[in-house]
Formats: sequence, C-alpha cells, structure tokens
Amino acid sequence: MSEFPWHKSYPDFVKKTTEINYNSIVEIYEQSIKKFGPKVAFKNMDVEISFNDVAAKVDELVWYFQNKTNLKKGDKIALQMPNLLQYPIVIFAALKAGLVIVNTNPLYTADEMLHQYNDSGAKAIIILENFASKLEVILSKTKIETVIVSSIGDMLGGLKGGIVNFVIRNIKKDAEGNPMVPKFNLPNSKNLKQILKESAGKKGTPVELGKDDTAFLQYTGGTTGVSKGAELTHGNICANVSQVEEWIGNSIDEGNETIITALPLYHIFALTANCMTFFRYGAKNILITNPRDMKSFCADLKKNPFTAITGVNTLFIGLMNQEVFKQLDFKGLKLALGGGMAVQDVVADQWEKLTGCALLEAYGLSETSPAATINPYNGKHKRGTIGLPLPNTDLKIFDDNLKEVAQGEPGEIGIKGPQVMKGYWNREEETKNCFHGEYFLTGDIGTMDEEGYFKIVDRKKEMVLVSGFNVYPNEVEKAISEHPKVLEVGVRGEKNEDGTEFVRAFIVKKDKSLTEEEVIEFSRTKLTNYKVPKSISFRDELPKSNVGKILRRLLE
Repeated sequence: MSEFPWHKSYPDFVKKTTEINYNSIVEIYEQSIKKFGPKVAFKNMDVEISFNDVAAKVDELVWYFQNKTNLKKGDKIALQMPNLLQYPIVIFAALKAGLVIVNTNPLYTADEMLHQYNDSGAKAIIILENFASKLEVILSKTKIETVIVSSIGDMLGGLKGGIVNFVIRNIKKDAEGNPMVPKFNLPNSKNLKQILKESAGKKGTPVELGKDDTAFLQYTGGTTGVSKGAELTHGNICANVSQVEEWIGNSIDEGNETIITALPLYHIFALTANCMTFFRYGAKNILITNPRDMKSFCADLKKNPFTAITGVNTLFIGLMNQEVFKQLDFKGLKLALGGGMAVQDVVADQWEKLTGCALLEAYGLSETSPAATINPYNGKHKRGTIGLPLPNTDLKIFDDNLKEVAQGEPGEIGIKGPQVMKGYWNREEETKNCFHGEYFLTGDIGTMDEEGYFKIVDRKKEMVLVSGFNVYPNEVEKAISEHPKVLEVGVRGEKNEDGTEFVRAFIVKKDKSLTEEEVIEFSRTKLTNYKVPKSISFRDELPKSNVGKILRRLLE
C-alpha cells in the first residue's frame, strides 16, 4: 500500500502539500479588512455590516480590553451567545487583543457553565443577557473579573435595535412560556453597546502573535467523558484555512460569495469554515440566529440568494421539508458542505436532486480544528464517504493493539497534521492517552477503500451523537444519579427511524414514586437540552460486570 493512497484521487488542481499562508488568525483578518473593506461582511435580521464596520468595532473593543480591564495576552475570555452580528466582532477583538477564547454553548446550564469557566480559568466573559441569570448564580464561584453583557438588538441600529430588545425582554416567551430574558443582577457588569459607544474611534495596541500562540479552548468530550478544552493554536486554525484554500482552488469568487451560517459559531465547524475561511474569501455571511424557526429561516434564505451553505444532516432534512425552500432558485449554489454528524445517502441524494448541487460530506473534530477529510469539489465525490484527507494530513487506521490494519479493514482512525490540537488544556495524561506518536486517536471506527476514500463505520462504542454534538453517558448518568429517588442509572444512545440518535436512560428506583417526567424535568436543570434523555426505562436491576460496573452494551 502506498504511503498516501488518496493522493491519486486528488483533483488535478490540488497540491499534495500546501504552505500555511498565515502566522495568525489576526493576519487573515487584517488582510480581509484591507481587501474587502466596503463589502458586506455579515448580515443578521436584515441588518448588514461591512468589513470596515467590523474593523472599527473590533478596534474599539480591543482598546477597551487593553485600557479598561486587567486582561493581558494569553488570558481566557468566555463568549456565550448565538449567531448575532456582535459575535464575530467579539471573536476577532478577543483574538486581536491576544486573548484565548473559550466558546460556550448558550444553552448550557449553570453547572455546565461553572465547569467550563473554572476548568479554563476564564478571567472575562461576554454573555447575552438572555443567559445572564445563570451566570449570576455561579459568578462568585469563578475567577471571572470582567463581565460584559450584550442584548440581541445591540448591533441592529437605533430604532430597530430598541424595538427588538423591548420585544425580547417584555413580550416574547420561550417554548415553556418563560421570559426570554429572566431577571438578573450583575452589579459590576458592563454593557457591550455602551462600551463601543464610549470607545468610539479608538484603537488598541497591536499584540504580537505567532503560530504557537493559543487561540481557542474548544470544549469537547474528546474520546472520553468529562468535557475538556482542546487547545487550538493560531497555527492550527491557519493551517486548516490554508488546507481548505488548496482544496477549493479557484472555485470561490473572492468578494462575491454569500454563505449561510445556520450552525452556531461556537461550534468548531461553523467557527473555522464559516467565520474564518469565508471571511478570508470576503463572503457575505448570513448569520441565522435561530435555525429551528424554519419559517423565519426560509424567509431569510429567500431574501438572500446564497452560493454556499454548511450544515448537519438534520438541518438539510428540515430545510427540504419546507415548501418555501423547495421553491427557491438554486442556480447560484456552488457549495453545500455537511459535517458534524454523518450525512445520510438518502439526504445527499434528495439535496442534489432538489438543488442541483452536490452535498459534500466532510469529517473532523474539535481536536483537528476541525477539517481532516473532505470530499473532492470537482465531481469526484463519493457518497457515503467522508472524502479524502486534506493536503498535509495523514490518516491511519489502527487495530486495538495500535497496529495499522490492512486496506479495507475497520479500525480506529488516527489523524496527523498541522491542524491537530496542541493537547487538552491542563490534562497531560489524557492528552498522552489520545495520541499514538503524532497521530491523534479519534475514537471513530473507519475504513479506507482502494482509492483512498474514508468511511465512518461506527463511533466509539458508548458515545451518542445528538444533532452534531457529542453526548457522553458518564455526564448524563452523573446528573441523573443526583436525583434523590434514583438508585442506579445507565445511559446509552438509540436511533430514531430517520437514523438520528437520542439518549435513553435505564433506571433502578430508590423511591417507587419516581416517574419518567420527574427524571426528565430534573435532567433539564442539570443538562443542556440535547443531552437530556428522550426516553426513560425503569428496571429492577441493571446488567453489571464482576466488579460492579454497569454494562451499557447490555442495557435493554
């Protein structure tokens, strides 16, 4: 078997290796500002901001960090908000100030937030006011000194922004009928809009950054339970952007593309692909705040003819079930990229028939910045595969003894390349355990065919993939076990009829009065919604090993 069998399947225009074209993400940012200044960079809720607008706001925020806080290069700042115009601004400002970003899922419970803030050592946070009440509960238990609160309407302009904020705070309710912005009291917090107003026209001092400087702590379950921060450097992200540039070639029309960003920017897929790569291409980035509201989502798509879209399998299914979406004009669509979870063949087939554009599957992890493999862009894509390794990337498949398997045999995928993380933050032993030499062991079982295309056969036995996010049974079991009426609990994943996964919990009661509804409600106080079990089964006993460990594979 040749050393890199996938090279023979590369499109003619793709080099086997590529230069990493940037020393830092800030270099990518600065080049794009200079190149595309007056063009529209981001659009959200019908409001557009140009690259020059972004630059002005970024400079103002950098000045504030450097002159009005104790933050210095290398300090951690948590960002917790959905896709809004201010999100990319605070991302680029934090990076330009030399800070390390801790992206935090806005839907996290207070307990999950506390773990992430303390594990990362975050000294600052920028949080949407909708989630500030949860921060209030735990703030005194963290090392956070600087709290900046933002509102949904902050970047939408005077009258519109004011109306949106009034409606969100006083009229709209969430799915459970609760206020969208629960009351909170953070007396030492600052308001983002006010900060930008007071810092208007000011610029911070440039910070020297290189490939080895950490840019993100991207929290993930990794290949084992507890959520931990994958330490991604500026070099890791710059490598992935450069690899994708080589892969796409001249297919992208710089300054004239429109990309739909429905996946949240705190997810590594959207962060690198949409926010970084398409910013480098000068694309107009349509930020979708709530893609679950399919009616509004499709209305945005109708108003914004798009040339590129990224998403997960369930997102594409949801869109194709909307009559409005089916009526759209897709003649300009040139790139549809699926990742985060397996793209089902039937979905890819329906998508291509409807839009005339192939739905290309890619593969990666938080630990790989994320892209490791992508299907070719020149019509040589193979449905049902995750494509070919990117330039400068080597994949090997190992058996349980970490010996390389024969071509076509299944085993654990290992990834080597410049996009692979530095390691897990403050977890030396776990970092060591997930590497075999220079190869990051993914915990995903895969195969490679004779042309070098890879396919995911299965995932690590006990991990559950819900809507593109890893859910680990340990974490769910820990949360449920804290209920006083629960004696024992085991958790595993099951599949819906459409192939998507959900969490199922098996429980031995301590108190006979315990109900399924009670367990689910309790879980919601401890876990983000996608981690909450959708099914509860009560049992008299759970299968165990001879040392008393619950055997999840035997739960039924």
